[in-house]
Amino acid sequence: MGLRHFLTLDDLSPQELHQVIHRAIELKQLRKNGEINEQFKGKVLGMIFEKSSTRTRISFEAGMAQMGGHALFLSTRDTQLGRGEPIEDSARVMSRMVDIIMIRTFEHSIIQRFAEFSAVPVINALTDSYHPCQLLADMQTWVEYRGDISGKKVAWIGDGNNMCQSYMNAAECFDFTLNIACPEGFEPAAELLDRFSDRITLCRKPEEAAEGVDLVVTDVWASMGQEDEARERRKAFSDFQVTPALMDRAVDDALFMHCLPAHRGEEVSAEMMEDARCVVWDEAENRLHVQKALLEFLLNAR
Repeated sequence: MGLRHFLTLDDLSPQELHQVIHRAIELKQLRKNGEINEQFKGKVLGMIFEKSSTRTRISFEAGMAQMGGHALFLSTRDTQLGRGEPIEDSARVMSRMVDIIMIRTFEHSIIQRFAEFSAVPVINALTDSYHPCQLLADMQTWVEYRGDISGKKVAWIGDGNNMCQSYMNAAECFDFTLNIACPEGFEPAAELLDRFSDRITLCRKPEEAAEGVDLVVTDVWASMGQEDEARERRKAFSDFQVTPALMDRAVDDALFMHCLPAHRGEEVSAEMMEDARCVVWDEAENRLHVQKALLEFLLNAR
């Protein structure tokens, strides 16, 4: 297939996305069975972090180790990227020394530019616009609990952020409809609302968005880089908390997801985090397994 990148869900076909998810479920079971798979032996993953992380670093680093490879952690303090080296120069050099690269950064254009000049696959581990790896984990979790998500209804409650925009992308790739409940002024990008208008309903009340849906999802009200807006955002989003009462508006077997970290008492109540409908711990674990499947897919594509 040649060189492939994973910057958004669009970089894989729906069939390939399903292939990665089902492979992730297989790899998860193999791990639980104690079977060793070291197909990444001799492979190196370069991990570039301009934003801090818990789940992303642990899942990628542990995944490479479990598959026999090595992960190299690089922050902006550790590389010339943080001292003004052009992105294309860093991409050319680093991609000659490692087998695959993941980047967690701010502007989506940074990772697009890096991928343009990279000789190896590049994975988007989060930008301000998209978080596709998390969507793979979310879809894996849904498949494990409920099977195919095609034709289902999903509610996004909160900020129209990178997670929301990846859910919009996922609605098309995985064939579901999406209700987005956000305060005025906090909508996702207008061009995405236009692009996915046949699958998206924009709501101003969480109760309206959650009515009769199969999956409810939220995220923090202030993402990394928005700390100065936290007070204003808490005020704007005060009516957008996911609680058991809000979940009761969904179907009886609805699930609740959150990419974590969760701010109990803000976007989600403490009670909801302990609710039987909350599957966030499986969702978090699945970052590990689905990223192993993604790494395998991209490395084999070469």
